[in-house]
Amino acid sequence: MIELSDWFNNPSLIEFGSIKIQYYAISWLLSAVLIYFFLKRNKIINEIGLSSDEVNDMVFLYGLFLGAMCGGRIGYMLFYQTQQLISDPVSLFKIWEGGLSFHGGLIGVIVALIVFCKKKKIKFLRLMDAVALSMPIGLGLVRIGNFLNGELYGKATNGDWGFIFPTDPLGISRHPSQLYESFGEGILLFVILLFISQKTNIKGIVCSSFLIFYGSIRFIIEFYRQPDSHLGYIAFDSLSMGQLLCIPMILIGFLILLYSRKNA
Repeated sequence: MIELSDWFNNPSLIEFGSIKIQYYAISWLLSAVLIYFFLKRNKIINEIGLSSDEVNDMVFLYGLFLGAMCGGRIGYMLFYQTQQLISDPVSLFKIWEGGLSFHGGLIGVIVALIVFCKKKKIKFLRLMDAVALSMPIGLGLVRIGNFLNGELYGKATNGDWGFIFPTDPLGISRHPSQLYESFGEGILLFVILLFISQKTNIKGIVCSSFLIFYGSIRFIIEFYRQPDSHLGYIAFDSLSMGQLLCIPMILIGFLILLYSRKNA
């Protein structure tokens, strides 16, 4: 059993008075940088013919800012803070209060890249195959950022093992679900998608596999993660909002898979 120090409470790498460069923000920026270099060398990106500048715009402007951050913020407020958004619409822009949703970010990335593809006259599903293969890089790193922040921790263990987070008001031993997710949504998912990408060249297979396997892995790990205190369980006294959002994600993945195989 490991009792984490108070350092695991939104730690900062550097502080200049009220200005802080925090590890969580660094995990986002590092994710974007690594995804950029990964995509620059990706065979699909080379096949499409995107230049370094176009990949830069796709990753940092369309993917990170418009997609993940703006979409993630809107998704968080819609899915997890609906009442607050209705009573105080301006809260959508209070990003300093925190709150990003992966599922909202994913929708944001999809919408932003649809616009990018139309602008560049690129086949959307083919581009998404490359993007999907790169996404576990960011997912794994950002979950480590969650762990360093002492947030999104897991359910209580039997007390003989686990982590005690300084941000936990109960101060009990919990599953390090952020690390489970970092491994499952990061390393494991990347290995699965890389294997699939090497076995087929059918347009849409990799991105559909991402939706199916990410949704499945996230659904399972959510059983070890503490649900949001203001929401609790949404269905059947055991399913969280994150799990419910994974269900349509998996179904859409299977529909794209069927479409891709049919039109191969």
